[in-house]
Amino acid sequence: MKSDKPSYSEKNGLPNICMVSDFFYPGLGGVEMHIYELSQCLMVRGYKVIVVTHSRNDRYGVRYMGIGLKVYYLPYKSIYDNVVYPSLFTLFPLFRQILIREKIDIVHGHQSVSMLALECLFHATTMGYRVVFTDHSLFGLSNYDSIHANNFFRINLSCIDNVICVSHTNKKNLIYRSLISPKNVTVIPNAIDSNDFLPNPNYKSPINNEVIVISICRMTYRKGVDLLVEIIPRICNSDPNVRFILGGDGPKKHLLHEMCKKYNLSNRVELLGSVPHTQVCRVLQRGHIFLNTSLTEAFGISIIEAASCGLLVVSSNVGGIPEILPQEFLRLSNPSISNMVNELKIAVNIIREGKFDPYSSHKKISAMYSWHDIAKRTVSVYQKSNQVDIIGTKERILRIYKTGNLIGKIFALIAALDYFIWFFLEFFYPKESIEHCIDFPGIS
Repeated sequence: MKSDKPSYSEKNGLPNICMVSDFFYPGLGGVEMHIYELSQCLMVRGYKVIVVTHSRNDRYGVRYMGIGLKVYYLPYKSIYDNVVYPSLFTLFPLFRQILIREKIDIVHGHQSVSMLALECLFHATTMGYRVVFTDHSLFGLSNYDSIHANNFFRINLSCIDNVICVSHTNKKNLIYRSLISPKNVTVIPNAIDSNDFLPNPNYKSPINNEVIVISICRMTYRKGVDLLVEIIPRICNSDPNVRFILGGDGPKKHLLHEMCKKYNLSNRVELLGSVPHTQVCRVLQRGHIFLNTSLTEAFGISIIEAASCGLLVVSSNVGGIPEILPQEFLRLSNPSISNMVNELKIAVNIIREGKFDPYSSHKKISAMYSWHDIAKRTVSVYQKSNQVDIIGTKERILRIYKTGNLIGKIFALIAALDYFIWFFLEFFYPKESIEHCIDFPGIS
């Protein structure tokens, strides 16, 4: 039975948004926080927002977060790095029902390695929904894995006319990978709530005393853990008054345990494991320097959080990192052991000499980054998407067909089959028979 309740859009003229990604809470990372913070700011502006992701451990079904953010944890298991198996068409009926029940107008996918996001955007385009995509990462163009991932990515983006990148470097990388027109790509950076990341009120320059270096990241190859385990022993050997606090979890975490055991650094290196986002500020306030060793990074939201907490940032000079902070708050180095060690030593001396003002860093971040500003700029992309004609069936299949000699033909057939399944669902399970859900009281 269809609900007689008017849709959220009908009440205030604003579109209903569905965020889709494999990466969301309880996972911790830049993409997860971006989706969560952006969704909440959009809801404050009057938009209805839901999130669709896959289940994790005991978190499945429908949950509510924050000020009424509704999250669908779909019954799909991840295979690697929290990305689900390709489901082909099995996801289509469930996703269609969610979109109809929630009266969704725009589907917004996040992260190019998220299979869930790419599949949902593919099905949403089939059903005629407006679609927007945000890319958060940089990828190579020549290695075997990247070639196949970029082919699939290019096919999906061939039918999406509104794409967001988190940095200008990210934009260039995406254009090379997807061959999308630059005029269809908008650069909107990440942000933080600077009120949640304040400097330590008891901060004092550690003149001739212990300097604490913080590093919080996913323990993966891309985040430079292999580089980190080479830097720490060298710094500890050259300066007995430097200590490290490391937060994060992942497949490379065992390297840190092995490093501590090999060099007898258990009293110099504190391993925290996974750090809840609510505790990140408290951890950062314990340190003086933030160390980022990423080998590739589109933006680096953890760097912004650290700078807002008044830490001097030492980072590898990769991707979009040079764009995000002024030079007085960010020391860049080539991602090599010797260069990173030298830059970190310079940063330690700057801290000891009292030449770095943590409150100046926080003030600058507060002026540069705001989630409400990011939400406003994202809304402009949504408005732009409403001005573009929805791509027709014939044109879409033709676009996909032209993406590659072999893979283009294969996915053109898959797109045609996707339309057939949609027609089948519309006939045997019409949208009129799907009851609309009741909106969360706080935003209805």
